[in-house]
Amino acid sequence: MSRLRIFTEADPATPVEVIDDHAGIARALAGIGVRFERWQAGQPVQPGDAPEKVLAAYAADIERLKAEGGYHAVDVISLSPDHPDREALRRKFLDEHTHSEDEVRFFVAGSGLFTLHVGERVYEVRCEAGDLIGVPDGTRHWFDMGPAPHFVAIRLFTNPAGWVANFTGADIAARYPRYEPGQAG
Repeated sequence: MSRLRIFTEADPATPVEVIDDHAGIARALAGIGVRFERWQAGQPVQPGDAPEKVLAAYAADIERLKAEGGYHAVDVISLSPDHPDREALRRKFLDEHTHSEDEVRFFVAGSGLFTLHVGERVYEVRCEAGDLIGVPDGTRHWFDMGPAPHFVAIRLFTNPAGWVANFTGADIAARYPRYEPGQAG
């Protein structure tokens, strides 16, 4: 189930608010300029399908976002628990960073944890299959796919080079909970 936990910057142990209904998550995130939507496939897809089939299943939503946000590049990323570089890939995203473009991800399958650092608040967003998150450019954040990643995601970019991070050098991400799929809390 998708979930948003909001923390104060100073207390990573105790959320000040927990929201687990999609509409409530979308409202709370809209207040900080973050897009959060649910998408339905136009045709059945499953993990392991070719990227072309995944993109075709969500073509209407992808085209809508491309028109709204000026996105030029779209791809599909798929990671499984047996991926040989899973630990290195996880570490790559775990430190706080920003981008000079929006970070837009749609979870076709699986899950992951986006954590946003906005002002003196930290917003921890557990994204599940069917969730789209759009993090505005310049927003400090990090992403945790867990120790045994399992997800298929569609990524949209304005920069044809794809994912380019500007690391902040802050150690805040290390103080917040890591993603352990299947654990309550």
